[in-house]
Amino acid sequence: MNALLLPVVLALAAGPATDAPRANPLLAEWTAPFGLPPFGEIQPADFRPAFDAAMAAHRAEVDAIATNPAPPTFANTVAALGASGERLGGIQMVFGTLVASQTTGEIQAIQREMAPRLTRHRDETLLDDRLFRRVQAIWDGRETLRLDPDERVLLERTWKSFVRNGARLDPAGKERLKAMNGELTSLGVKFGDNLLAATNGWRLVLDRPEQLAGLPPGHVAAMAEAARKAGLPGKWVVTLHGPSLWPFLRYADDRELRRQAYVAYTTRCDQGGPGDNKAIASRTAALRVEKARLLGYPTWADYVLDDQMAGTPGAAYALIGQLWGPAKAAAAREAALLEASIRADGKTHPVEPWDWFYYAERVRRARYDLDENELRPYFPIDRVRDGAFGVANRLYGITFTELTDFPRWDPEVRAFEVKDRDGSHLAVFLVDYHPRPGKRSGAWASGLRGQWVKDGKEIRPIVTNTCNFTRPAGDAPALLSQEEVETLFHELGHGLQSILSKRRYEGYGPMPRDFVELGSQVMENWAFRPEVLSGYARHWKTGEPIPAALVEKIQRSARFDQGFKNTEYLAAALLDLEWHTLSAPAEPDAAALERVALARMGMPATIQPRYRTTTFQHVFGPGGGYAAGYYSYKWAEVLDADAFSAFEEKGIFDPATARALRELLEKGRSVDPMELFVKFRGRPPSVEPLKKRLGLEPDAGR
Repeated sequence: MNALLLPVVLALAAGPATDAPRANPLLAEWTAPFGLPPFGEIQPADFRPAFDAAMAAHRAEVDAIATNPAPPTFANTVAALGASGERLGGIQMVFGTLVASQTTGEIQAIQREMAPRLTRHRDETLLDDRLFRRVQAIWDGRETLRLDPDERVLLERTWKSFVRNGARLDPAGKERLKAMNGELTSLGVKFGDNLLAATNGWRLVLDRPEQLAGLPPGHVAAMAEAARKAGLPGKWVVTLHGPSLWPFLRYADDRELRRQAYVAYTTRCDQGGPGDNKAIASRTAALRVEKARLLGYPTWADYVLDDQMAGTPGAAYALIGQLWGPAKAAAAREAALLEASIRADGKTHPVEPWDWFYYAERVRRARYDLDENELRPYFPIDRVRDGAFGVANRLYGITFTELTDFPRWDPEVRAFEVKDRDGSHLAVFLVDYHPRPGKRSGAWASGLRGQWVKDGKEIRPIVTNTCNFTRPAGDAPALLSQEEVETLFHELGHGLQSILSKRRYEGYGPMPRDFVELGSQVMENWAFRPEVLSGYARHWKTGEPIPAALVEKIQRSARFDQGFKNTEYLAAALLDLEWHTLSAPAEPDAAALERVALARMGMPATIQPRYRTTTFQHVFGPGGGYAAGYYSYKWAEVLDADAFSAFEEKGIFDPATARALRELLEKGRSVDPMELFVKFRGRPPSVEPLKKRLGLEPDAGR
């Protein structure tokens, strides 16, 4: 019944052919290879009617489940709910890809309109008393059911999703919850729009050659190309996009220009006016407190962490507390080295945040004889990508074959078919690696279709990696920095969790934030291993392998600047928790909250948090998925360091260990995360491998 209902509703929504000469491609069958969405045919105006039709179809599916006269069972209720809304989910994935990677004013307007409507649609499902009664009946009788382990997990996840989203509230509570969810969604969209506009809206124009002192030729060429595209031939442009900003801060001799760029980056959306994000953050925090209390939790952090590995805000604070003091102490030792470098330069000024990158690079060159510009020629992007693919092949036996004829959202997107060791199809993997004005900053993994089993047939995923890496300049291909190489491996690690996915059902929900980063962070460990570098790190022009001396320098400098990196990250994690352990549903003064929080944590004046409140898109942007969860990168780093230590004990490509890691990645949330880790490692996770890796003790990095 449900399978027949969906296409009928969609066909009716599209209208008869005589009335609509152009069929909506989002509602038609996607006939491109591997079921890829027809990006070349989609117009922004297609989304509103497509969302309307798909929501109506999903509502019909849900109503059929809710009114089914048969007694509720796992199959006719829990599994059916997980499988419902397939077309709506596909349209949302396509739209989300364009919003994040190829947005326009028209798409942003559609997002502002549709995001709260989609939230309300979700609420109407999760607050449907008829559905919840059926789910509750199955939950109450779970001990008498003969469910497989993954079915028990899906039942628990489904029941818990209803409860955590307000199914037990009275009618007035449900209406208030719907109103709050809609407002929170709109606030997140506005926060993201403001941040993108602020990032794209600033540039530093240089018009004198002496302003380029210290900058590598490749970066100068990229700045000249940016100026040419901006209609400023003969000048040089610095933007707030990472590939432009970070090399400029690292190498530009002109301290005042560095200050201007750094301040512009860290004060985005903190300048007053309609683009300021402080009021949005304050209103968001107040609504989250009210929502948490309505659902029975004292703070938003308590609500969020109840469904994560950490369990409580206290556990997250405890992890950060173990590292915060050692990180600051290491940063202080590093600051002393930078001060010495400043004095050696004949300067008398103290270390300011805009000095750190510049003098850290100088100290690194002096202590380790390692200049990042020596490394970039050995990291052309295609070879790095193939190197990461090669690691996946050696670990899991999978292969990546490039596709040439496929629909894409931008001409720069590239696609690969992923096959298992037996030649069977696993996934389509798409990469979008370079910045452009319509793309938000950062790097992320997502998808256009998930993996599950539908009517006995396995649906394989379509997975995406989106980044903002250095663009090609002159006659050279894109040459990556060390950090960009690490990011490419990281995001592929995320992608592999989807590529290798092996679940029977939809509906488990997202992985815990403090577990999902395990797959990505563990992949970073292979990026700079000598035996891996020797395979992919070759000079873009000569083809010569990276010299052994350079590899040794990379290894020796691996712990350098860890005080800074951990302090800026942990400060952002603490700031996130400060916002989300508020217990009063009042709108705080955002500037005062941040100022007091930084003073309480004893933030060094020489370093700023990785994200300040007005730029903290992980926490306040669309979806706010890392709100009260930014600590999770470090929590997952405990898991990742411990997991990789198994390879260090047995061999970094040990087949048995790789098989065990693949099984961990395959299961997703269909198995309890701690159970997965214990099965892989043979015991609960230990923090000791992470302490060893970070090397925050006094002699680390010397």
